[in-house]
Amino acid sequence: MSRKASGLKAWAIQRLTAIYVGLFTLYLVAVLLFSAPEGYEAWKAWIGGPPVSVALLLFVVSVLMHAWIGVRDVLIDYVHPIAIRATLLGLIALSLIAMGLWAAQALILVRLA
Repeated sequence: MSRKASGLKAWAIQRLTAIYVGLFTLYLVAVLLFSAPEGYEAWKAWIGGPPVSVALLLFVVSVLMHAWIGVRDVLIDYVHPIAIRATLLGLIALSLIAMGLWAAQALILVRLA
């Protein structure tokens, strides 16, 4: 794959994840404004439902992908020493993976409870 195609793929993923994050955020705001679940058990049941938990997991994945592409592009453009750039990219990648695993664990625990 050429560098142009790689850049186009990252650009497309950035745009698609932005659209999903925006739409899901609007959905969450609407739910919170008009029909917020009452109490802990209602919240747990709402988040534990298959449509919401899958959509929420996709939301987390989209946010993490969006963040990775944005931060990666900024570091590639503005951090020129390769060692520093690689170290920062590695630390950010590990942080994003840890956040994704934590969110997945929380969703799984809600579904199991």
